[in-house]
Amino acid sequence: SRTIPFIAKVTGVPMVNVATKVMLGKSLKEQGYDTGLLKRQKLIGIKAPVFSMSKLVGVDTYLGPEMKSTGEVMGIDMNFGAAFAKSQLCAGQGLPKSGKVFLSVKDEDKRHIAFLSKKLFELGFDIVSTQGTAKVLRSSGVDVEVVDKKGEGENNVLALIKKGEMQLVINTPSGKKSQSDMRSIRAAAILHNVPCITTLQGAWAAVNGVEAGLRYSPSVKALQDYYSYIDK
Repeated sequence: SRTIPFIAKVTGVPMVNVATKVMLGKSLKEQGYDTGLLKRQKLIGIKAPVFSMSKLVGVDTYLGPEMKSTGEVMGIDMNFGAAFAKSQLCAGQGLPKSGKVFLSVKDEDKRHIAFLSKKLFELGFDIVSTQGTAKVLRSSGVDVEVVDKKGEGENNVLALIKKGEMQLVINTPSGKKSQSDMRSIRAAAILHNVPCITTLQGAWAAVNGVEAGLRYSPSVKALQDYYSYIDK
């Protein structure tokens, strides 16, 4: 009920109609699809969940096995970063083009975070982190501003989010203590409409989206226009 309509929109293939005819005895070849449904695919379609966490104060954005999304949106483009940026914009989590990015990741992600932070710095962002992640970033030559943890002094990340000084939060928590320490930060990010990402894969997708947003202006086209462009 969700995936098939999404695939049909991205590919331009009326999946339900085709499948119904197959069940009625008309083969794919007879319908003009020969050995496969799709002979060309240059469009990138990204399905993004929509959450209503900003309406529920204190709810943690860290995802688990339970269903937390209240809907879905689609971003579509010829470029992955542009498609991802569109999906986040439609989901109410528009990616920033400048400002400060807060980074705090679990130990197993720290060896991967240096290159990501360098990319963000090259795109014009200031990197902010707590002591542990900052140590790893500095050892890799990344210029980073160290902030206090929640409740430790005035220069803590929670206060900076509330004052509107943070434009993106990337936090991959691990363990009960880490989740407890960072939960209020993630909740504050959602409450103040700051995009909050909790996986390394999501962080890389966001970087691609930010880069696309800096290079291209978002374009809106009908699906038919995309199909026509691809077929030429």
